[in-house]
Amino acid sequence: MKHDADKIIALLSEIKHPETGNDIVSLGIVQNLKTEDNSIGMNLVFKPNDAFMSSIKKEVESRLKSAFPNTKLNLQELKKQPPTKVPKKEYPPVEIKNIIAVASGKGGVGKSTVAVNLAVALAQRGFKTGLLDADIYGPSIPAMFGIRDAHPTIVENDGFELLEPVEKFGVKLLSIGFFITPDDAVIWRGPAATGALKQLAKQSNWTNLDFLLIDLPPGTGDIHITMTQEFDLTAALIVTTPQDVALADVIRGANMFKNKNINVPIAGVIENMSWFTPAELPENKYYIFGKGGGEKMAKKLEIPFLGEIPLVQAIRESGDTGIPVVLNNEIYSAAFQNIIENILKQHIIKL
Repeated sequence: MKHDADKIIALLSEIKHPETGNDIVSLGIVQNLKTEDNSIGMNLVFKPNDAFMSSIKKEVESRLKSAFPNTKLNLQELKKQPPTKVPKKEYPPVEIKNIIAVASGKGGVGKSTVAVNLAVALAQRGFKTGLLDADIYGPSIPAMFGIRDAHPTIVENDGFELLEPVEKFGVKLLSIGFFITPDDAVIWRGPAATGALKQLAKQSNWTNLDFLLIDLPPGTGDIHITMTQEFDLTAALIVTTPQDVALADVIRGANMFKNKNINVPIAGVIENMSWFTPAELPENKYYIFGKGGGEKMAKKLEIPFLGEIPLVQAIRESGDTGIPVVLNNEIYSAAFQNIIENILKQHIIKL
């Protein structure tokens, strides 16, 4: 006599797993039920290391014997095999000679302005240059290049869909500002911010560059750590002004990169807003924020001092026009070319 499979399932559904409280049928423990003349067979499939395997099997046997006396039981106790892990396919390697983080201990020192003009100045010298805007709470790179409405395209590389950077003034550019409205950036929590930057870092078509500059947010934090983990940084640049309050934060920024868990060489200190020269008096220098503070701090920290950048009215105008000031101001351009010369002399730079 062949037994009713539905009746058997209904009976076994009354057995609850002590750990989850769910019945053993809905948990998938009862599998491959077979009913033959005077016999019932099934597999009882448990998770590895299930402490209740033996007691559940005994209860199944007890209930079946009670409901179906004189019936042969064939219960096979099995363990679920863990799913086979498929190796994650890695994104194409980032082919960049030098990856340099541009950082500052505090905001308001013109770090992004320095990063933009340094990138353009490198491109002017014939270097293949990219700039990644990692200042996720204040992405200003699109405005500084006059490309607020730009939208990076998608290209395929080795089976992956990658973001193709926008190119302007010879510099390849990516910014979180291309994908969000300005009000969105300031409300992102840490995990969302770092997750977005990981995508820009690894899922973008950064290839065959001589230099990739990364404009970091002010201060130190999760985003800085994320960038050091996602990129094999060649070096870091620290931007400051001559003011004492800014110089004090240089120490904090330098110590972050020197930390044994980060351990990124510091290519040097750049002093921004070193002096003011009016357009009508090009020979005059007015040291509004103090003089020589950046160089003194570099000596104290035993890191290179790369040079001074003047404060010029054209910087504000360049922010409005989207044309980096290094392109149309001789004094500013000369200051950046001097800094680039000092960077290129360092042994850590690959040419």
